Amino acid sequence: MIQRIREFTDSANFSRAVILTVAAVSPVLLFNYLGAFETGLAIALGAFLAYPADIPSNLPHRAKGLLITVFIISGTTLFINLTHPIAWLFYPATLALCFFLSMLSVYGQRATMVAFSGLLAVTLGTGHIHTGTEIFIYTGMMFAGGLYYTLLSLIFNYLNPHRYTELLMADCLKLTAKYMKLRGDLWNADADRNAIISRQLELQVQINETHESLREILIRNRSNAGSSKRSRKMLMVFIALMEILELALATSFDHSTLHEKFGAHSKLLATYQNLAYNLASALKKIGKSLNNRTEYLPKHSLKADVAALEKAIAEYESQLGKDVTKDGVWLLMNMLHYGEKQAEKIYLIERTFSQKAPLKEIGGNRDRDLEKFLTPEDYPLSTLRENLSLSSTIFRHSLRLTITIALGFIVGTIFPFQNVYWILLTIVVIMRPGYGLTKQRSYQRIIGTVAGGAIAFAFLSVVHQPVITGTLAIVCMLLGFAFTATNYSIGATFVTIYVLFLYSMLVPDVNQVIQYRFMDTGVGALLAFAGNYFFWPSWEFMNLPQYIKKSIEANRDYLAEISRFYNHKGEVTTGYRLSRKNAFIAIGNLMSSYQRMAQEPKSKQKQQQQVYKLAVLNHTLLSSVASLGTYIQGHKTYKASEAFNVVVHTVIRNLETAILLLNFDVQADEAQHSKNEDMALRFSELKNIRARELREIHLDNEDEFRLKMEEAHLVIEQLIWMHSLSERIIKAVKNLDAAK
Repeated sequence: MIQRIREFTDSANFSRAVILTVAAVSPVLLFNYLGAFETGLAIALGAFLAYPADIPSNLPHRAKGLLITVFIISGTTLFINLTHPIAWLFYPATLALCFFLSMLSVYGQRATMVAFSGLLAVTLGTGHIHTGTEIFIYTGMMFAGGLYYTLLSLIFNYLNPHRYTELLMADCLKLTAKYMKLRGDLWNADADRNAIISRQLELQVQINETHESLREILIRNRSNAGSSKRSRKMLMVFIALMEILELALATSFDHSTLHEKFGAHSKLLATYQNLAYNLASALKKIGKSLNNRTEYLPKHSLKADVAALEKAIAEYESQLGKDVTKDGVWLLMNMLHYGEKQAEKIYLIERTFSQKAPLKEIGGNRDRDLEKFLTPEDYPLSTLRENLSLSSTIFRHSLRLTITIALGFIVGTIFPFQNVYWILLTIVVIMRPGYGLTKQRSYQRIIGTVAGGAIAFAFLSVVHQPVITGTLAIVCMLLGFAFTATNYSIGATFVTIYVLFLYSMLVPDVNQVIQYRFMDTGVGALLAFAGNYFFWPSWEFMNLPQYIKKSIEANRDYLAEISRFYNHKGEVTTGYRLSRKNAFIAIGNLMSSYQRMAQEPKSKQKQQQQVYKLAVLNHTLLSSVASLGTYIQGHKTYKASEAFNVVVHTVIRNLETAILLLNFDVQADEAQHSKNEDMALRFSELKNIRARELREIHLDNEDEFRLKMEEAHLVIEQLIWMHSLSERIIKAVKNLDAAK
């Protein structure tokens, strides 16, 4: 329990909440003491509106994002106040402003959060109207509040520059450890393997998101500010974690077959499972020590686990004899080699954090290569223009949000609501491009508001001391914003308590405030929910074909890069690594889209089983492609055979056929049939072809010939499996099209 509290208070979300609380509370206390409470409140509001845009990233981008946000919220507030007296101008202009701000989301996460701050400024501005010179004074105070928050955030980052990176890396280690533990769970005889694989796919989505954040921090920071010992350490660990995930993904075992084969020798599988669990445990403990900022001291030797498995294999072979155990030992040795490789990568991470690893400088052309792994951060006007159509998810969301806000204005005008801006605020906070997330947010917001209102009402009925209430309001504000990103229901509960405690000190009848808070939140949630359902709904089944297509394309490109590397040898190229990164991200995006569809109404979960089948097939294909790439990188290989190139070309062609079918190209099916007529013959002759090629280069040494034939066997098995998967993907895509 103490450890969990410590992790919570040491998180990036809690740190940002502390900065916001200081930025919002200190001006209120100071100016209240000076007799200018309204001024302090305006400064606090400016800090509050700048807060959403403070997303962790490298320092220059963080500063630019916050400064742009400060100008947007100040300009928006000024615009709202100046146009409010002219009703025929105010309402159309405000709605147009909402639409424009929402469209900024086409430029990525940072722009989305800047736009969110702007939308919050619009909704809050409609509830805090000023006149005359007060408009400019009020806007100036909000501008000052935004700058104050920006200054505090940058000072905190300067004083503790590496903390966010450490926390993010600790999170990455923890997620990778969970993934590795699930691999250990697969070895249980009664394991629900489908459920475990589904959980692995969900984890991969989270791991991909963490990897993207780490790339942004580690690579862009070293490009802007140069390299340091600490950043090189973190980059080495990040690369090792990427390789651990790739190797885990690339190495799959037929657990049912292995349990049948070694059922009478349970010690073998138990020893391996123990190694698998200890690999995960080591990563988890490294992450915990990094999170706690303590020196990592390994208490368990992975070498002992590897040695125990090696000993168990030797005992199995000696008991039954080499002739009987030949095939079994080959399978067990693959498991042993996998464990050894993963243990080596974990040793590297351990040495890095225990100051024992030699740190190699990465610079020059390598820095430029690393930058290619970043998501580009440019904001051309053409991107905005290209999204001005109903085919764009962001455009439909912007229209939907704007119309729903218009309905909020209408409802607030017709009915006697006390604070119409609370309705608008609820709409902006809850409404998301997808139906599932909007529904989830609506429920969480209502639950949080009701729970917070009940707690606040019960407390205020008993306690009437402003000092106690004010102190608890500050605590609830801190906890509310700290929980919002991770548990919205709890966050909404604390924010509601904080708001009601604040109002209890400003207005005499807080019970009426609670009543209106419930009503406004309920109406806002209902409008947001209805808007997402009726106004150009963005059902996930409409987007899934694109995610499937991108995943197939990414796997095709990854396989093409591996084939190029196998044919030409040499160093692993940047293009190879980029294709690997894109393949991992694409399968993560596909699974994320599938998860969003699962939250939507049953009637909108079209072809759910077929989509899941395609996601699993693409994941399995990625695993097979990565397995081939890992083998080629980790072993001395010989000239690629003609047979290899023919089969790889066929697999790539099959994937291109699937892509064409997703593009509704009806001729693709006929072409695929005509070009694959001789593949059965190719597979039957594949090993003979490779054996003949090897004999032709006069390999007299039988051991060398055996090693090269082992390479041929492993590569050919992967090729046959990949071809089978590519055929199944085509079939699944056809079924997907047929069901439309």
